[in-house]
Amino acid sequence: MTLRIDISGPPSERVRFAASPLAELTAMLHVLAEPGHHPQLADWAGDVWAGLAPELAERLREAEFLWRSSQADFLLPARPRPTLAEELDDVDRIDDESYVTAALITTCGGRAHLTAASPLTDASARERALDLAQARGARQEAFAERLLTDPAAVRARVRHTLEQCADAFFDAAWAEVAVRLATDLRLKNDLLRRQGLGAALASVSGAVSLAPDGDRIVVDKLHDRATAAHGSGATFIPSVFGRPHLVVVHAPGWQPVVQYPVAEAGPAEPVPLDVVTLRLEALSHPVRLRLLRTLARGPHTNRELAHAWELSPPEVSRHLAVLRRAGLLSTERHGRYVRYTLNLPDLTTLGTDLLAAVLR
Repeated sequence: MTLRIDISGPPSERVRFAASPLAELTAMLHVLAEPGHHPQLADWAGDVWAGLAPELAERLREAEFLWRSSQADFLLPARPRPTLAEELDDVDRIDDESYVTAALITTCGGRAHLTAASPLTDASARERALDLAQARGARQEAFAERLLTDPAAVRARVRHTLEQCADAFFDAAWAEVAVRLATDLRLKNDLLRRQGLGAALASVSGAVSLAPDGDRIVVDKLHDRATAAHGSGATFIPSVFGRPHLVVVHAPGWQPVVQYPVAEAGPAEPVPLDVVTLRLEALSHPVRLRLLRTLARGPHTNRELAHAWELSPPEVSRHLAVLRRAGLLSTERHGRYVRYTLNLPDLTTLGTDLLAAVLR
């Protein structure tokens, strides 16, 4: 499954790389709401929670639906600004309809569950949104109720909460990560200028690539959707706190934005989702699991495996071919014999690879 971004248009306007204080604050808020996704930041999250004033801690909990399971689109700016205040000013310029819809998508569990009518003006759409929020919990219902009753008050409260976060922990954290973000941006823009868009995208992540036609960006995600930049370009925002997530704004009406994790020293390339799927399918057959049990003890030939499990050599060959295509086996010829060996590292990291594919 993939997400496809149509970037057809003037080459100079198709893609931009820029840092965003608001997007990085959103990544930090996600870490605070879902520390299990970010074990390497567990100490940081614990220290922040311990130092928060009770009022601010409660404000973060009441609005966490904007960044917990997915980020509200307005928190990932398509036109990043140098300061958090400037980006919050841009959010203030978004009309209520767009703001409320984006907030309800995260609160109510996804765009597919909401109707096309506006919950601000349509009574049935409002009831539908409240029912969905109620099904997710009392906090979600209360937040949705306040948002639909007085969007201006909720918007002001959310902005004030984010400003309080700046004083409480963001400003200090931003000062530490800004250098890493600037270094990453220099590398990306240098690649873009010298080697072209394909090379720049490849440096973002092994899960991001330029389609052969040059007019589409392909993101390896657990989606099967498409969006378009409509000549306005796609924005790529580096993040230190966002690892391991690859976050994409792809809702209609919003410019595409990709927030990607800044590479760490010696990072492992992400395994494509289709490879993870192929490996899971290869392991779904009980006969292939039996063969792997034997191969885990050492290299074996086809006939040795057939004899060990009382199978016919052709049947064993078919199963070995599936495991080889999935990259779980390697072969080595000794005279007229071919020995099969288990690729233990790839099998060992399958759980991690699956988790990475789900989280990104």
